[in-house]
Amino acid sequence: MDRRGARLAPARRPGGRGARVLRQPGRTSVISLGGKPDASGGSMESVGNILGDKGAQVYKVGPGTTVLHAVQQMCAMRVGAVLVCDGTACTGIFTERDLMTRVILNGLDPTTTQVTEVMTADIACVQPATPASEAMAIMTERRCRHLPVVEEGEIVGVISIGDLVRWDSRNQAFELRMLTDYIHGKYPG
Repeated sequence: MDRRGARLAPARRPGGRGARVLRQPGRTSVISLGGKPDASGGSMESVGNILGDKGAQVYKVGPGTTVLHAVQQMCAMRVGAVLVCDGTACTGIFTERDLMTRVILNGLDPTTTQVTEVMTADIACVQPATPASEAMAIMTERRCRHLPVVEEGEIVGVISIGDLVRWDSRNQAFELRMLTDYIHGKYPG
């Protein structure tokens, strides 16, 4: 299969806001969350805001990169995934999970195996305006830990499950503080 022909295509989700799937020719992948609104009914932090807090560094390797070299770069950068890009076209993502399930378990030699042979080619992507809760739902449904963030066809960052858990934890701490203040009569209003 020619993995260099990847293109970004909108996912078909009624009521969805900005999820995309990086599609390979001949492959289909649709994210289906049913367009459910946030249960809180309030405004939600966007993926773009979270990227602004953490930084929008995008770590990439070329299609000819060996698994060993990619893993060395991931360790040096302290990240769990790298995008596989041929020029400006992103053809896939190589993750720690790919290393375990596609390289180690299959007994492949990381010094000779190229990342394009074992990467995940069918990538779900989100836009900066995507609510963080929707990004979490996409990760849960697709069982992935990293989502490239795409704006106007360009990858502007990668959001990880760790980034979203950190966001959720801060949100819960803020809500707890507000409720505690309310209970103790310190709440303004």
